[in-house]
Amino acid sequence: MAAPLVLTGQCGRQSNCPHFGSVRPLLTDVVEKVGVAGIGAVHHGCNAVTALVASIVGTSVMATRERAGKMVLARAFLMVAATVLLLTSPVRAADLTLRFDGQVRVLSQAQLLASPAAIDIAIPQTSVQAKAVPLLDLLDGLPTAHVDTLEIQALDGFVSQIPMDLVRRSAQGGSTALVAVEDPDHPWPRLPNGTASAGPFYLVWQHPDRSGITSEQWPYQVLSVTGVESPVRRWPQIAVAPDTPADAPARRGQDVFIAQCMPCHKMRGGGAAEVGPDLGQPMPAAAYLTEAGLRALIRDPRAVRTWPEQRMVGFDPSILSDVDLDAVVAYLEQMAAQHP
Repeated sequence: MAAPLVLTGQCGRQSNCPHFGSVRPLLTDVVEKVGVAGIGAVHHGCNAVTALVASIVGTSVMATRERAGKMVLARAFLMVAATVLLLTSPVRAADLTLRFDGQVRVLSQAQLLASPAAIDIAIPQTSVQAKAVPLLDLLDGLPTAHVDTLEIQALDGFVSQIPMDLVRRSAQGGSTALVAVEDPDHPWPRLPNGTASAGPFYLVWQHPDRSGITSEQWPYQVLSVTGVESPVRRWPQIAVAPDTPADAPARRGQDVFIAQCMPCHKMRGGGAAEVGPDLGQPMPAAAYLTEAGLRALIRDPRAVRTWPEQRMVGFDPSILSDVDLDAVVAYLEQMAAQHP
């Protein structure tokens, strides 16, 4: 008798997804075609069917036959099934969770869509307009006075550390942060080369050039916003040595790393993201990659190495200037020197 097929996502948790009932018949039919009996599911804590689909397609899926002891790869079949499901299943309502100094505020899509502060805004990477609420309005009444940083957690493990000052600057004519809300009755289109939309919530900016908003400060598939200390205070191990000159490229590189790299990578265990490898341990990235290799990897990862689950996209000069590239390489090299 064949062993059950288990789908395991990045979180490593196996659960009975409340929406998996609608998926089971379709996927069961698919796996029967490769001779595998039984099926289980995993998702990352989001109750949207699209989240389940994303976890199915974004995970390594193997079916084990007990009798033969042979591994059967069912990915291609599951991807087809997941695509069909994505196109035919409705998006379920989701909540946005705000956490500040022990206070928790949970806002539903319906609440945000009905907010009197909501405006229409274009959703990046799509041709659609959506309702968006200024982030400062959502934080009104929460204890944010002493908050340094907003930690914004996304469904796929991306975690952006956004300085609270960037958000506050909207009151002085700076960029304005808004939370765009996906309407469950009118789902957004899938992201380019993706299996799900940018919903249920997307942090977008009006006039991003006014405050120098970077490419990684636009997190989508947002689940929560938490008020925290600055990354350097939370994780001192990511900081360059105190005697590093203020105008040293490595010090600038630290800021670039926090804004552009930490949403996916940790540094010596410091950070909250789980998408990419730690660039400081067990061996620092600059210890096993040459300077030329680091530069090439940052600009175009696929020109350096490729694998089926590769997720990193390149940072071309329009996103990361040559000066900032020099700075982040200097930072990685200094971190390797500080922690050999």
